[in-house]
Parts: sequence; C-alpha cells; structure tokens
Amino acid sequence: MTAEDPVLVDRRGAVLVITMNRPDQRNAVNKAMSDGIGAAIRELEGDDGLTLGVLTGAGKGFCAGMDLAAFAQGELPFDPERGFAGMAQQRPAKPVIAAVEGFAVAGGLEIALCADLLVAARDAKLGIPEVKRSLVAAGGALRRLPERIPMGVAMEMALTGDPITAERGYEVGLVNRVTEPGEALDAALALAERIAGNGPLGVAASKRILQAQGDWAEDEFWEQQGPIAGPVLMSEDAREGARAFKEKREPVWKGR
Repeated sequence: MTAEDPVLVDRRGAVLVITMNRPDQRNAVNKAMSDGIGAAIRELEGDDGLTLGVLTGAGKGFCAGMDLAAFAQGELPFDPERGFAGMAQQRPAKPVIAAVEGFAVAGGLEIALCADLLVAARDAKLGIPEVKRSLVAAGGALRRLPERIPMGVAMEMALTGDPITAERGYEVGLVNRVTEPGEALDAALALAERIAGNGPLGVAASKRILQAQGDWAEDEFWEQQGPIAGPVLMSEDAREGARAFKEKREPVWKGR
C-alpha cells in the first residue's frame, strides 16, 4: 500500500481505519476507490480480531460523491454485491463510524449514511444536491435519511438540494458528535475505542437487531431477537464479562 492508493487501510487494535484517498479530486469515487472500499469492508467483516471500522476522507473533505469525469469515460464505481462505493447497497455487518471534515455531499453523504455513527466537524456541509441537476439521490439517501431524521427534514434536504451544517445535523439526530475543524477523526477514534472495549459478539448482535427490528411487528420482536441474542448469552465472552465484573478487572474478549 502506498500514499497514492485510492483507499488506505490502517489497523489500530480492534479498529480498522479506512481512508478515501483522492484529496485532489475531493475524494470523488471512481472504480478504483469503489473497489478499495469494498475490499476494506470485506477485510473488516472477515477478521474476527476487528470489532468496527472508521471511515474518513483525506484532505479537506470527506467525499463529493461519484467521479463524474470517470463515469463519463465509462467507469462504473459499483461493486456487484455492495453497490456504489463498495458499500452503499449493502451496509457493513460490523459497526462503522464516519468521520467527516469539510463536506459529505451527494454520494459522499450516502456513503456516510452507510455508517452507523457520524462524527463531523462543525463547519462540515452535509447534503444531497442531486435535484439541482435534475437527478435523484439514488445511492440510499432517500431510505436512510428518513431512518435517522424527521421526514420533514429529509424531504426538505431532498427537494431543495440545499446542504445542512453539521450542527444542524446534530440537532436533528443525523450527527452523533460535533467537533472543531480538524478534530473529527480523533473524536471518531475515541468513540471507536469505547465501542471496541466492549464484547465484540454483543456489539455485532446489538447492531444486527437494531437494524432488523424496524421490519418486525411488536408481537414477533422476541421471537426474532432470540436467535441473534441467545448465542451471545451462552458465549465464552459472556461468561468472561461476568467474571471480570465480579473480579473488578477489565475483560479479555475472545470473540467466542
């Protein structure tokens, strides 16, 4: 891996830091970047030693969306399984935190919306401006924005194409942490470390249940949750967590 690679991957303990690395192109997504993100997500999901990922952008911004120049030349920045940018159509199984500086717009915001948590510098702009070019934000924003913010706010963003600030995003529940400019990645890593300190089986199962439960009727919640939560309760890590609590020490997780 070199500094010129379109995606950089840095393992920090149980956290995988994934950096979109085309700063001169506002981290616009071409085929190489899409492939790189998809490969990084597969690495995250396939390594039992990794609990979660942090996704960020090099340079002054997170991501400006699809590289239109590359698209005009015939490049399609789509993964056959995961869709745009190697993750937009199939969200990662393990938690991901997006660390946003500067801007996350168009497909860039749709990438950030694939993450479970969003940390942003207070001057960052978040938006889906596609309608300003008579296009549609078809990379998942029209589903995922209403999952996270009031429908009226999502509708305004989609129909006007106007961005909101990170501070406004925090007010409506889109952004989890607001930082000073230049500090989003550090804050995201600090949040990641808090999550990584927990039992990886419990973290993964909690995410899976939270994502799936919106489609469950009230009377089927317990039936659907059981097969996901039950194995965690019976795991070696669950016993270790109980022992560590009783012995007043930090647990040592094994992921089983």
